[in-house]
Amino acid sequence: MTATSDPLAQTASGDALPLRAKVLLLDMDGTLIDSGPAVERAWNTLLRELGTDLEFGHAQHGKPARQVLAELMPELDAEQLSAAHARVEALEIADVGSIVTLPGTERLLRELDEAAQQLGRATWTIVTSCTAPLFEARWATTGLPVPAQMVTADQVSRGKPDPEPYLLGARRLEVDPAQCIVLEDSVGGLLSGTEAGARTVAVTSTTPAAELSPLADALVTSLDDLEIRVDGDDLVLARRGS
Repeated sequence: MTATSDPLAQTASGDALPLRAKVLLLDMDGTLIDSGPAVERAWNTLLRELGTDLEFGHAQHGKPARQVLAELMPELDAEQLSAAHARVEALEIADVGSIVTLPGTERLLRELDEAAQQLGRATWTIVTSCTAPLFEARWATTGLPVPAQMVTADQVSRGKPDPEPYLLGARRLEVDPAQCIVLEDSVGGLLSGTEAGARTVAVTSTTPAAELSPLADALVTSLDDLEIRVDGDDLVLARRGS
């Protein structure tokens, strides 16, 4: 995974930062951790096993695996789709050795936890297109705490880009979606957050900035560009050092 150097990632047109919110809803893969090489290895292994020359690309990032399979290989029947889903999940769970925590993740989560202590309420959770077992395998490599009330792909009937995952995340933290900021690296994730009614910040780690810019209130190259402050009962998400 390579962050783009596109200047859009530094200052989006109509950049909305700083943003105020009650909570942050965070995507995991490509936003908090770099699982890109493992994801692509697993998917390209599966696609070769299925006898196709299709390749997994950035357009597939951020969507649940079952949904990606249905889009890439609509000819699969229900039994074949379930078998392919189980196979790619097993490949991904077995391949977590190369996963790394992305720059800024640990610090930003620490700032959010400090804000939670100050405010006396939850300030963040994760909304991921991974199933719970895959989330657990990947997140365990970070050594970071598991957030309460998180949302995984197997807890919703429709995954990203549908708004259901972020609507559920907001509901679990007992806030209106309009009081949430979604941090995402993919087109599907940004569409999900926007359709849920949240403000969105895009991280240009897996997808070109030009594709993300029309869908986001602001763009950054990594979470290291961001910081959290508390103002009254609100979180303020700002560019670091601004």
